[in-house]
Amino acid sequence: MRPNKLLRKLGNKLGLAWWAKVETQAPDVIYWFGPFLTRKNLEVNLEIFLGDLNDEGSKNITHSLMRCKRTEPLTIH
Repeated sequence: MRPNKLLRKLGNKLGLAWWAKVETQAPDVIYWFGPFLTRKNLEVNLEIFLGDLNDEGSKNITHSLMRCKRTEPLTIH
Protein backbone atom coordinates (compact mmCIF):
# COMPACT_ATOMS: atom_id res chain seq x y z
CA MET A 1 0.00 0.00 0.00
CA ARG A 2 1.28 3.49 -0.83
CA PRO A 3 2.49 5.64 2.10
CA ASN A 4 -0.06 8.42 1.43
CA LYS A 5 -2.93 5.94 1.42
CA LEU A 6 -1.67 4.45 4.70
CA LEU A 7 -1.52 7.92 6.28
CA ARG A 8 -5.08 8.72 5.16
CA LYS A 9 -6.29 5.39 6.53
CA LEU A 10 -4.53 5.99 9.86
CA GLY A 11 -5.79 9.58 10.03
CA ASN A 12 -9.34 8.35 9.48
CA LYS A 13 -8.97 5.64 12.11
CA LEU A 14 -7.83 8.27 14.63
CA GLY A 15 -10.59 10.72 13.65
CA LEU A 16 -8.10 13.23 12.23
CA ALA A 17 -8.99 12.90 8.55
CA TRP A 18 -10.86 15.61 6.67
CA TRP A 19 -14.21 14.70 5.13
CA ALA A 20 -16.94 16.56 3.26
CA LYS A 21 -20.56 15.71 3.91
CA VAL A 22 -22.31 16.53 0.62
CA GLU A 23 -26.11 16.55 0.50
CA THR A 24 -28.22 16.74 -2.65
CA GLN A 25 -31.89 16.84 -3.48
CA ALA A 26 -33.18 15.26 -6.68
CA PRO A 27 -31.76 12.75 -5.96
CA ASP A 28 -32.07 12.90 -2.17
CA VAL A 29 -28.62 11.55 -1.25
CA ILE A 30 -25.83 12.13 1.31
CA TYR A 31 -22.29 11.53 0.06
CA TRP A 32 -19.23 11.34 2.31
CA PHE A 33 -16.18 12.49 0.34
CA GLY A 34 -12.77 11.67 1.80
CA PRO A 35 -10.59 10.96 3.66
CA PHE A 36 -8.00 13.68 3.10
CA LEU A 37 -4.93 14.55 5.16
CA THR A 38 -5.41 18.32 4.89
CA ARG A 39 -8.38 20.63 4.60
CA LYS A 40 -6.77 22.37 1.63
CA ASN A 41 -6.42 19.10 -0.29
CA LEU A 42 -10.07 18.29 0.47
CA GLU A 43 -11.20 21.71 -0.76
CA VAL A 44 -9.29 21.36 -4.06
CA ASN A 45 -10.68 17.89 -4.77
CA LEU A 46 -14.17 18.78 -3.54
CA GLU A 47 -14.57 21.39 -6.29
CA ILE A 48 -14.17 18.64 -8.89
CA PHE A 49 -16.60 16.31 -7.08
CA LEU A 50 -19.23 19.05 -6.75
CA GLY A 51 -18.82 19.90 -10.44
CA ASP A 52 -19.42 16.26 -11.36
CA LEU A 53 -22.58 16.15 -9.24
CA ASN A 54 -23.81 19.34 -10.86
CA ASP A 55 -23.05 17.98 -14.35
CA GLU A 56 -25.05 14.83 -13.48
CA GLY A 57 -28.08 17.01 -12.68
CA SER A 58 -28.09 16.93 -8.87
CA LYS A 59 -30.09 19.79 -7.36
CA ASN A 60 -29.63 21.89 -4.19
CA ILE A 61 -26.11 20.70 -3.43
CA THR A 62 -24.82 21.67 0.02
CA HIS A 63 -21.72 20.58 1.87
CA SER A 64 -19.88 20.87 5.16
CA LEU A 65 -16.25 20.09 5.97
CA MET A 66 -15.22 18.28 9.13
CA ARG A 67 -12.52 16.24 10.78
CA CYS A 68 -13.94 12.90 11.79
CA LYS A 69 -13.81 9.15 11.50
CA ARG A 70 -16.00 7.66 8.77
CA THR A 71 -16.79 4.12 7.78
CA GLU A 72 -19.19 2.58 5.30
CA PRO A 73 -21.67 3.47 3.97
CA LEU A 74 -20.22 6.49 2.24
CA THR A 75 -23.35 7.08 0.17
CA ILE A 76 -26.77 7.14 1.85
CA HIS A 77 -30.01 7.24 -0.15
